[in-house]
Amino acid sequence: MTTALALLRRWVVEYFNGHNAEAARSFIAPDYALSIGDIVFAGRDESWLPAVDVQMQAYPGLGMTVHQTLAGDGWAAVWFSEHGQTEDRAASWSGVGIYRSDGEVLTGCVAQEDYMTRRRQLKSGIADPVDPPAVAPWDTLPAPRNEDAEAVVLDWLKGGWPCVEASVRCDDDDFTGTPLEFDVAETAVGELLSSGEYVAFNVRQSGTYRGGLPAPVSGPRDETLDCNGIVRVKGGKVISGRVIRDRMGLWARMRAAA
Repeated sequence: MTTALALLRRWVVEYFNGHNAEAARSFIAPDYALSIGDIVFAGRDESWLPAVDVQMQAYPGLGMTVHQTLAGDGWAAVWFSEHGQTEDRAASWSGVGIYRSDGEVLTGCVAQEDYMTRRRQLKSGIADPVDPPAVAPWDTLPAPRNEDAEAVVLDWLKGGWPCVEASVRCDDDDFTGTPLEFDVAETAVGELLSSGEYVAFNVRQSGTYRGGLPAPVSGPRDETLDCNGIVRVKGGKVISGRVIRDRMGLWARMRAAA
């Protein structure tokens, strides 16, 4: 197990599922920062831990299930789901995070979580099922960097949403049947990391929103969209994967401007 993946395991098992902030201080850097779209929680004790604690108080039994991991030199990526109950309503929502390590502690993370699907479930009172856990997420072996796969993914991200590959799951499109429609004009890369056939990414796409979000927003409208994902490349094509986009941030900005 790489150092970054071993630290990620502690993050999930000791800190998050254990609701143990003191454990986090033993393997997370004091200047740790979490970036989610336009929001940055900078500083382990000053900003990040208090922010997560608010969520843990709202969802007293909050837990995390890991569905997939990747590992490379100084980094690890994870597709996960968080799930819990707040008052009398339960929900599960997925995310993709990319973590960095200096070899001793985790130093930062860029993530996306599907808060829009959480909103839908809390509103309806019907929780989505949690995807199956990975059988051995902490035994994932690193593979060499694959620059060809990275180039394929970068080109694929120019295609806009919805994507044509049914094997790539985006947010909760498979539950609602109402995909986000967004034409991409430009893609700015935050992270693009490969491990063999798999590529993890964090990007900000600029383009035109066309539709797919709840009222009162409507398109077309020039906007940006933050996306994280883990996809598999084979034969020069993206063949499967999990993508989480910041629909909530997009919706909130458009609602404020409506």
